[in-house]
Amino acid sequence: MIDCKPCELKEHCTKAPRRAISVRIKEHHQALQEARARQKGAEFREKYRSRSGIEGTISQGVRAFGLRRSRYRGMEKTHLQHLIIATVLNLVRVLAWVDQTPLAKTRISRFGALALAA
Repeated sequence: MIDCKPCELKEHCTKAPRRAISVRIKEHHQALQEARARQKGAEFREKYRSRSGIEGTISQGVRAFGLRRSRYRGMEKTHLQHLIIATVLNLVRVLAWVDQTPLAKTRISRFGALALAA
């Protein structure tokens, strides 16, 4: 971990009290680059297609129905809560389909928007 030194561009930096840059070990960096290269292939896209739908369902359950926290103690009650949330989630999706509510657009981060603008 290397700490930044004060400079004239400090107002453009993060507002965190301690600014730091982390440098990866060569092997870790190479493994990360290889993983990113694999993710650009058609085989990965085909595998990820089903996962992306599951990710959307989990995200909706967490955001709209509090899926991340259990209201109850015990496996039986927690399982029942999960079943009820899944039922309500399916009901909400069916009602949205019947009403022909359009799907929300995927959020683009500020950094991603910069990459698209370039």
